[in-house]
Amino acid sequence: MSIALKLYEQLTDVGEDKTRARLIADAFESLEERDPAPNDAATQGALRETELRLLGEIKEVELKIAQTEARLAKDIREVEARLAKDIREVDARLTKEIKDVEARLAKDIREVDVRLTKEIKDVEARLAKDIREVEARLAKDIREVDVRLTKEIKDVEVRLVNAIHRQTLWTVGSIGAIIAFIRFLDWMLNKLPLH
Repeated sequence: MSIALKLYEQLTDVGEDKTRARLIADAFESLEERDPAPNDAATQGALRETELRLLGEIKEVELKIAQTEARLAKDIREVEARLAKDIREVDARLTKEIKDVEARLAKDIREVDVRLTKEIKDVEARLAKDIREVEARLAKDIREVDVRLTKEIKDVEVRLVNAIHRQTLWTVGSIGAIIAFIRFLDWMLNKLPLH
């Protein structure tokens, strides 16, 4: 809504002159705030001077930006150089530590290998001794069993020979008895008269 229309509505609603005068003064004040005074209006020369001053300030700002960019680029290069140096130092330290760890591990592995080899030889020696003892015990047991079996076989052979001898005597005695019985029968048959 324009100031004039707003002022008209307010003046028609108000009856007192003081209030009307106050409303008119407020309307003029609003106009003055909105539009600059004719003395305050910028001239062509003043605008050109302001433009040149602003261009100069812009160039100064651009120069400061360029200087800041150059300084930042230099700082970045310095930081990159420091980081590259730090990385090389860390890499060298880690490489040395890795070699130290590898050397310690190789030494530990050799020590473990020597210890295991010694333990294996000890176990092999103990096993060889145990095997010799078991073999000696088995050989002794086998000899004892062999002696016992040989004795038992000889006893069995003696018993068999005795049994065979007894049986042979019994068989010969039986055959002799049968032959004697047959001769006796034959003699009896020869002595008996025939009818």
